[in-house]
Amino acid sequence: MNLENNKKNAIAFYKMAYNGNPEKAVALYVGDKYIQHNPLVADGKQAFIDYFTRMHKEYQDKSIRFVRTIAEGDLVALHTHQIWPGNDQYVTMDFFRFTDDGKIVEHWDSIQQVPNTSANNNTMY
Repeated sequence: MNLENNKKNAIAFYKMAYNGNPEKAVALYVGDKYIQHNPLVADGKQAFIDYFTRMHKEYQDKSIRFVRTIAEGDLVALHTHQIWPGNDQYVTMDFFRFTDDGKIVEHWDSIQQVPNTSANNNTMY
């Protein structure tokens, strides 16, 4: 298993889907099956494509910055900063499980909105 390739592929997959081409992202980076743990998205490749197609259509003016990428074993974790229309900002942590041949087959995530105020002076990144 090549951890550096998996990190690059996780970013490429996420960026491609997020920016409006989830069908190509799935074709290039997803294995035979895709297990989804986000309760707002159904299991499977087509459900992923449908969800990101809708998100891109409804929210074209959004951006993503990859803050950290960590790989261990068959997992890659992405820590991102997302800005959505209306300056809605989110911190996300996505985890992808890879097969031995470098394909994504499972996904978990956690999403938190960046608050307007904080009890400390640290960023969420």
